[in-house]
Amino acid sequence: MNIYAIKAIYLFEMARTMRTLMQSIASPVLSTSLYFIVFGSAIGSRMVEIDGIHYGAFIVPGLIMLTLLSESVNNAAFGIHMPRFTGAIYEILAAPISTREIVIGFVGAAATKSVILGLIIMLTARLFVDYSIAHPFIFLLFLILTSLSFCLFGFIVGVWADGFEKLQIIPLMVLTPLTFLGGTFYSINMLPPLWQTITLFNPVVYLVSGFRWAFYESSDVSVAVSLGMVCAFLLLCLFIVHLIFKTGYKLKS
Repeated sequence: MNIYAIKAIYLFEMARTMRTLMQSIASPVLSTSLYFIVFGSAIGSRMVEIDGIHYGAFIVPGLIMLTLLSESVNNAAFGIHMPRFTGAIYEILAAPISTREIVIGFVGAAATKSVILGLIIMLTARLFVDYSIAHPFIFLLFLILTSLSFCLFGFIVGVWADGFEKLQIIPLMVLTPLTFLGGTFYSINMLPPLWQTITLFNPVVYLVSGFRWAFYESSDVSVAVSLGMVCAFLLLCLFIVHLIFKTGYKLKS
């Protein structure tokens, strides 16, 4: 394995983050902080507990996941789309670097940024609400697996998108609605039986539910099922990325 090639791509992507700290880190942290202020402190103080958890604390895992999903996709999609836009991707493909090393470099950097962002938001939430993490290892496991999975998904989106406007379609038109309807601000057990069944077809439900279990040992679905769904999505994305490089889809043409 060409460690130097991986390191070069990884450090280049991380350096880009340092040059755009306001957009990469400060902006999503500020946006999430507003959710904590409005829903956690203002509205949460007037709402009853959910499953014995104060409402402000209840929404912490969901809000972290809301930012994590969108930023993971955005970071990875923009990271691979820029070389395609500038034509630098052909130099990368012509270099003595395997497809595995290219993916590790781009996706690894994007996942690192997402994990750091998730941890910053977790610490920021402490300024607004009190919460606890019952299972730190499970918390980190979900954080890392989710970041990797959706960075791979973002890599796929970055290859698929023909222009910068298309990079925003999936995060804004698909991921954000699914996250809001996936139990970020409520428990799906509060819904009528029919809607509970329909909601279970939303994959984000399993991510938010498993992440919330790591905090409070309270979830809408089994944590084992949640973990299985994350791993299944990770494997699916790996398979699609493999097909992209095997066929040269939008990379070699």
